[in-house]
Amino acid sequence: MAPGRGAAVVIQSVGKTFRRGGRRTIALADIDLTVAPGELVCLLGPSGCGKSTLLRIVAGALAPDDGTVTVDGTTVDGPSADRGMLFQTPLLFPWLSTRKNILFGPKAQRAAGLHERDDPELGAEADAILDTVGLGRFGDAFPHELSGGMQHRAAFARAIITRPAVLLMDEPFGALDAITRVRMQDFLLRMREQYQTTILFVTHDIEEAVLLGDRVAVLGGRPPGIRQVIDVPLGRPRHAADADTTEFVAAKRQIRAALTGRAMQAHT
Repeated sequence: MAPGRGAAVVIQSVGKTFRRGGRRTIALADIDLTVAPGELVCLLGPSGCGKSTLLRIVAGALAPDDGTVTVDGTTVDGPSADRGMLFQTPLLFPWLSTRKNILFGPKAQRAAGLHERDDPELGAEADAILDTVGLGRFGDAFPHELSGGMQHRAAFARAIITRPAVLLMDEPFGALDAITRVRMQDFLLRMREQYQTTILFVTHDIEEAVLLGDRVAVLGGRPPGIRQVIDVPLGRPRHAADADTTEFVAAKRQIRAALTGRAMQAHT
């Protein structure tokens, strides 16, 4: 996938209400957010604030009740190959090797007529991506033979080989131990520099949001909406060591204030 292939995502006045047995739960209300091509925006907030719901709407897996989402000017009305998604669990097929897991998506796309890459081309690309994610020696290994971090890298490789313009990540490192999580954050930062895919990254961790994001959209309130969008004043490329800088600490304080509502109260 060539650098600079990320797509613009425009979310306009999006709302979603769930109805069960006569009860109405407003999951999202009047969400407006524009993500530039190649930008990494973190969606941050407490559990139940609609982060994952918004990600599913952008993915096309869930239709909004109000508003629209467009990707490069095209309205989202269902899943599409231009949007990849990663979850907290890698969701690899246990009966397939790492290499075959990675090749599953593009082969399914080819069968659907979405591209014409032949087996030799796909195989060469899969081998190159395996090397890129540090799994070059594990192409024939099965998921149960991989560590947690390796499984996440394999899932990432499976997503990027389909060449998505937008990558949607729903707390992909939330279940990892602290050391593996730091390694995966650093890995994502390096991959982001290489592929320049537009990324929406759901998290409830302030430090993770500051470390990864160009901007952080803080969600919360009742009904749930975007409280504030905060620019992260750190350059690229970025590394875990940036967490020791005064800019990092200042961004954390600003986000924490937005989460608790103090930033909003200061302007009322």
